Amino acid sequence: ILMNDLDSTTAGYEELAGPTGNEGSGWQPIGTEDDPFTGSLDGQGYEIRDLFIDGLGAPHVGVFGFVDEGGQIEDVGVVDADVSGDDIVGGLVGVCYGTVTNSYSTASVTGNGCAGGLVGLCYGTVTNSYSTGSVTSDTAAGGLVGGSYGIVSNSYATGTVIGGWIFVGGLVGLNEGTVTTSYSSGNVTGGIGVGGLVGANEGTVSNSYATGSVTGEDDVGGLVGGNDYESIVSDSYATGNVDGEREVGGLMGGNAGTVSDSYSTGNVTGDYDVGGLVGASYDGTAINSFYNYDEVLINGENIITSGALFGEDFDQWLAEGKFLDVNDSLSQESGYYLISDVDDFKQLLAFGQDNSLKFRLTNDLDLATEPNFYIPHLAGEFDGNGHKISNLSFNFDFISQVGLFGRLT
Repeated sequence: ILMNDLDSTTAGYEELAGPTGNEGSGWQPIGTEDDPFTGSLDGQGYEIRDLFIDGLGAPHVGVFGFVDEGGQIEDVGVVDADVSGDDIVGGLVGVCYGTVTNSYSTASVTGNGCAGGLVGLCYGTVTNSYSTGSVTSDTAAGGLVGGSYGIVSNSYATGTVIGGWIFVGGLVGLNEGTVTTSYSSGNVTGGIGVGGLVGANEGTVSNSYATGSVTGEDDVGGLVGGNDYESIVSDSYATGNVDGEREVGGLMGGNAGTVSDSYSTGNVTGDYDVGGLVGASYDGTAINSFYNYDEVLINGENIITSGALFGEDFDQWLAEGKFLDVNDSLSQESGYYLISDVDDFKQLLAFGQDNSLKFRLTNDLDLATEPNFYIPHLAGEFDGNGHKISNLSFNFDFISQVGLFGRLT
């Protein structure tokens, strides 16, 4: 049990935790892989301040280097700390197989492997916790957790995150576990797999959001950089602007998994595979997920890409709890919703993602007065009923998957 704050005025602090302590390496992390910490620390709300760790050459760096299963850390803050290392680095814990709860860090964290503002690499649980310090690492940099194979819940990060190469996220750099009910607000910069919340998602993200700006090269997204096969993003959103080169999206850069009931509102800039919601789709699925066509700028213009929804419909969708009723927009006959004019055809932007719906054309349509209009995503059935749709035109070379229907799922 921590009985009071610890800082540079505490007896013995300088020789154990200051910049000159332990021959310039500062604090020696508690717990190693061979001799892990398996007990519990109740911080009672107290803080550990002014800590210095130069863990170059050490594999697991933090106030605690390695916390094994059963280890518990709660109600403690790490404030104004300077923590650095070669491999796995966290402001509070390097590697955690146990539980971190009700804890926080304002530490500046620097690493070359998994680096997180609070935890470097998580196989256990991080809950009800936060980090506000900056994080810099070449691989798997996260504002709260560098790499997670466990659970991150009810937590947040607000610091700037800078990654050199791959997997950079405002909250978690690489997620192969679960992230839920969490958020990040710091700006994020990196190379490949860069996201406002999660850099690369190979697990589940739900009920979470990101508000910071995101800058990267490939797989760059306002919420998630890349969403891998069988990975899930649900009930989440991003509001920050996104700038990248290839596979750049307001919500996620590349999607090979599933995204549902989610949205993005930030502007997007990129060179190729650029989208207001998703930059590129690789057998991925978008269900009931949109961006506001009238407000989101893609390379400075209002452009239809997958997930586009006209402003009035987008506002109604949000106001109605992410729901639009197709029966309010189209009439039905024999199980098919009828499309009789161009305005009806535009309704497929709102309802084309629903694989349970069937549509039938009742007249020829002329798109001559609707340049750059198409349906980017169709999951249901469309029966042309022998009619023609003429004068389709679209000319933006940074958008892929374009046709009258850009993609049939």
